[in-house]
Amino acid sequence: MRKRICRTIDGLKYERSMQRRTLLKLAAALSAIGIARAPATAQSGPSSSIRNTEFTTMNDVIIIGGSFAGLAAALQLGRARRKVTVLDTGLPRNLFASHSHGLLGHDHKPPLDILAEARQQLARYPTIKLVGARAESVSGAIDDFTVLTSEGESSRARRLILSYGVADQMPDVPGYAESWGTSIVPCPYCDGFEVAGQHWGLVWSSPQSHNQARLFHDWTDKLTLFADGHDIPPDIQADLARRNIPVVNGRIVEISHHKGHIATVNLATGRNVAVDILFANPRTKPSASLHESLGLATVPTPVGIVLKVDERRQTSMPGIYAAGDLATPFLPSVTQASSQGAMAGIFAQQSMVV
Repeated sequence: MRKRICRTIDGLKYERSMQRRTLLKLAAALSAIGIARAPATAQSGPSSSIRNTEFTTMNDVIIIGGSFAGLAAALQLGRARRKVTVLDTGLPRNLFASHSHGLLGHDHKPPLDILAEARQQLARYPTIKLVGARAESVSGAIDDFTVLTSEGESSRARRLILSYGVADQMPDVPGYAESWGTSIVPCPYCDGFEVAGQHWGLVWSSPQSHNQARLFHDWTDKLTLFADGHDIPPDIQADLARRNIPVVNGRIVEISHHKGHIATVNLATGRNVAVDILFANPRTKPSASLHESLGLATVPTPVGIVLKVDERRQTSMPGIYAAGDLATPFLPSVTQASSQGAMAGIFAQQSMVV
């Protein structure tokens, strides 16, 4: 019996030892990936001083926003052995999308899984650091920018890449936000194939909606356009009638749904119209206001504004570049964001070559 008890105790010690080793390995792996989070409160002692000094070391580039555009930029810069810090809040625009489509090699994968894999791949580049923090302010000029984070830490860089994206502004319509990303979507290239042949609805938001109505014919012959209180010009109404696309007047007052899956679009006129999927382009606004404090030039879009960039993705302020939905006036997508991010990283790196 004593031998059996000893074996049991030894087994528990071994199991605890293995658990500790596993936790240590996990901590080491996370450290290797470069994901760090600044402490919420300052700590006294030498370690705090060392950490603050390290964080204020000059970077080649600080990337503000670590979704598809930001990580693509970091990859190019890391491969050029440039010192990069990526600041990210962990709230990408497609957070509510179950799958991402149209990205070569990653089609029909959950977007958060693609981003997680991307972060793991960046771990092999020792000059890339990923930090979970929000950039609160930016100051300085080319070759010496300073970024202050929500944690009260500051970091310096020669160049900046803004890739913090835009946020969709949900209208005050019951059921709309609950259905967003599931059965209310903005892009046929992102979600059209999976619902091809079904009854589509389209919410009119601008003259661009007319182009969408014509475009949707490649996916479905059953389309209903909701005017949603807008006055659609007579010539466009005539064209829609010629295409057998019915126009339903009246303001949308409710989206009837079951767990995000739309049942009917309910109108102020009392009419309820059943559709399988609803395409809509709500207003958007940049996810942060750093561009305003920097005085960066913007350009209008049918649903908001985006940053103005030149052919090398540089904004109106020298040394600051932009990529992704924050700087995409037409058809923002994961593919576009990744491409723009890669080019922003390359152009930022080339601008530092002497």
